[in-house]
Amino acid sequence: MLPHWQVSVEIVIPVYNEEDMLQQSITTLCDHLENYFPYDWKVTIANNASTDGTLAIALRLAEACPRVSVLHLDQKGRGRALRTAWLASDADIVAYMDVDLSTNLTAFLPLVAPLATGHSDVAIGSRLLKGAAVTRQWKREVISRCYNLLIKLLFRNGFSDAQCGFKALKRSVARRLLPEVENQEWFFDTELLLLAEEHGLRIYEVPVDWIEDLDSRVNIVSTAVEDVKGLLRVRSRRARHGATAMYAEQ
Repeated sequence: MLPHWQVSVEIVIPVYNEEDMLQQSITTLCDHLENYFPYDWKVTIANNASTDGTLAIALRLAEACPRVSVLHLDQKGRGRALRTAWLASDADIVAYMDVDLSTNLTAFLPLVAPLATGHSDVAIGSRLLKGAAVTRQWKREVISRCYNLLIKLLFRNGFSDAQCGFKALKRSVARRLLPEVENQEWFFDTELLLLAEEHGLRIYEVPVDWIEDLDSRVNIVSTAVEDVKGLLRVRSRRARHGATAMYAEQ
């Protein structure tokens, strides 16, 4: 275990057409990290093929602050952005959060600390644990709870909230798991967590205060369809692997 001043953390912020909130969010995040975060840190803005002024604003932010950098991708996809940034990282711990900062930043240190101390391999924010405080429309609340229930029914998983945009993992774990993650978009998070459990890794959950961004770019219906297809694909893959293992033992 490294002393805290030697632990490095890279926070990736995936963005697509976020020119209206990017500067304020990155400034707020950096101020918080500077004042309340004991580990060495840097922020990477992963620009996901934005067509507005997002990239120009990101570059200005990076020029103004040496701890901020920009990664530009020509294709959309949050999973694609995280995969690219995390695999290129040299930090001990890699993390991400949504640009709208829907999750209260006071939860970030409790998220990272179990990884830095060696207690856990992956850490996630949860809006469904006791102690969490969530403000969002009932429609999204119902969809989220039904989705997480579906995961429980299919996989008997231990984690409570697959979709909260507030996660961290050891870099060594990222490099182990990411080559196995097929999805490049919104199902990326769920697939990553299911793989982590499949590999026997320890997942730590932090209850968070979370406020819905009403200007979110997420299309609820198409994302839900993608997620269900992803669950069925992973379930089918596990069934095939299980059948192959049983056949090999005979």
